[in-house]
Amino acid sequence: MMTELSLRSPETKAAEAAPSSLEVVTAFDDFMRAFEAFRETNDERLAEIEARLSPDVVTSEKLSRLDDALDRQQKLLDDLALKGRRPALAAGEGPSAVAGRERKTAFDAYVRRGAAASLRGLESKALIAGTDGQGGYLVPDETEREIGRRLAKVSPIRAIATVRASTASVFRKPFATEGFASGWAAETAARAQSATPALDEPAFPAMELFAMPAATQTLLDDAAVDLDQWIAEEVETAFAEQESVAFVTGDGATRPQGFLTPPAVANASWSWGSIGYVATGAAGAFAASNPSDRLLDLVYALRAGYRRNAHFVMNRRTQAAVRKLKDGDGRYLWEPPATAGAEATLMGFPLVEAEAMPDIAADAHAIAFGDFRRGYLVVDRVGVRILRDPFTSKPYVLFYTTKRVGGGVQDFDAIKTLRFAAS
Repeated sequence: MMTELSLRSPETKAAEAAPSSLEVVTAFDDFMRAFEAFRETNDERLAEIEARLSPDVVTSEKLSRLDDALDRQQKLLDDLALKGRRPALAAGEGPSAVAGRERKTAFDAYVRRGAAASLRGLESKALIAGTDGQGGYLVPDETEREIGRRLAKVSPIRAIATVRASTASVFRKPFATEGFASGWAAETAARAQSATPALDEPAFPAMELFAMPAATQTLLDDAAVDLDQWIAEEVETAFAEQESVAFVTGDGATRPQGFLTPPAVANASWSWGSIGYVATGAAGAFAASNPSDRLLDLVYALRAGYRRNAHFVMNRRTQAAVRKLKDGDGRYLWEPPATAGAEATLMGFPLVEAEAMPDIAADAHAIAFGDFRRGYLVVDRVGVRILRDPFTSKPYVLFYTTKRVGGGVQDFDAIKTLRFAAS
């Protein structure tokens, strides 16, 4: 799907400064105040339900407004933390300082003026098959690393999954679905021959992901504009949005396979190649009584070895519903982040917000829980390419930027879901 052209000035983006510590502290204080107000209003709503079996309309509307305010404060806090973590591009990080500067200069000339001769010569010497007619030219090493660092911060599933780099179009990873047989034996007793382990070799083909930022030629002629930084910032959002959807619900044909794509089965009947789920006990909702019990069942559907590094994954609308849940002692299951830049937690486990997750609805798998580091693999094929296009959308110069990415479930036992269904 074609991304919208970004016409924001590179000068404007380059001028963005890291937030001050005062901004972060102020935003965090505002977030905590919003959460306290939300908690007090929700307690009032629950008391009204107990007294009259239904909440007051004014209280419900106030809670909804506070919920939206909490989401806005969380987004502001996340944005400030992200800006504070962004590293500056490091010049001269290529195979050697001289070669790195030479390639960066040639790439800069291509992006600013379309002068491709020097860049073509460098890629020919390096035996890189990259010509204008074949899809553009490779970006400098530091620009590719910067794009990868940014994606790791803003793409929610990439941030918690295993990421591998590959030079092949298809990455294959053998995985033992059943380990070697083992046992105890006396010092002089005979040992039975161990069984052969069962191996699976899932394939992760690299799919093409693209973005097309735009700039005016006047801005490109301005030597003060850091084009490497601008390109990395422009493609960050477009790539992250597309990846976020693919890693959750991708079909595995034209995009990476999402972790919700494999067949889903009740966890009691789980087998390799499927994702186990726990049902809430009510179609399209949490159970009317003790709704938190199903979240507890979901946590313990995962083996202990996976729970140590497990995350909850859901979208913001599902998180809004979860925020209202309490345990049997009246304590909220959802807790705000302890510090700026940290993650909110649910039942003590970190919570990741992924907008591509489905909303709460009948039969929807709206909550996932698992060790995504072991369960999901992201494969980046080395090389980000740029093709300069000054003709299609004059007076803007388009930069058709492509990246090859694959992904899929590598350990089907490491991820479980909560299905909003009776069974």
